[in-house]
Amino acid sequence: MSTVETTVSDAIAQLLLAEFEIQAPVTRRFLERLPADRLTWKPHARSMTAGQLAYHLATIPGGVVQAAGKNPAPAPDFTHFPQPESVAEVLALFDQSVATVRAKLPKFDDAAMHETWRVETDGKVVFAAPRVGFLRDILLNHWYQHRGQFSVYLRMLDVPVPASWGPSADEPCPS
Repeated sequence: MSTVETTVSDAIAQLLLAEFEIQAPVTRRFLERLPADRLTWKPHARSMTAGQLAYHLATIPGGVVQAAGKNPAPAPDFTHFPQPESVAEVLALFDQSVATVRAKLPKFDDAAMHETWRVETDGKVVFAAPRVGFLRDILLNHWYQHRGQFSVYLRMLDVPVPASWGPSADEPCPS
């Protein structure tokens, strides 16, 4: 297979990876802002703690890409989000998650991206979609949604919110 054919056959994964590579450092800046003494703070009794949300934000990318490699995949457990011990733990999890995406995402060729991907519970399909749709919606969109949620936590903790797609009220766009 020629280089051109290889590039064309994995175009979807490369597009997703390119966007991920732009957004990963932005997300890391958000996680780095979490005050070490506020890991157990939460804005409401039914909310996750700041540490739990940071943990989730750190582990979404790697967990999603690993799940996308299984077909069918088991339904995730959304009833328990671990409470990290430190911001350093969250950042280490994030770095591991980023490395997982970089290692696994490029292995999905376009045929795999168009394949119907399923989540099953007790042998019953509870979700089915093209793998690319799952990755777009959860690897990226879900991740961004939680980053936005985390920005509200930072604001409520009176921590400067990093710029993301544009400037925040606290800082200009990164150069």
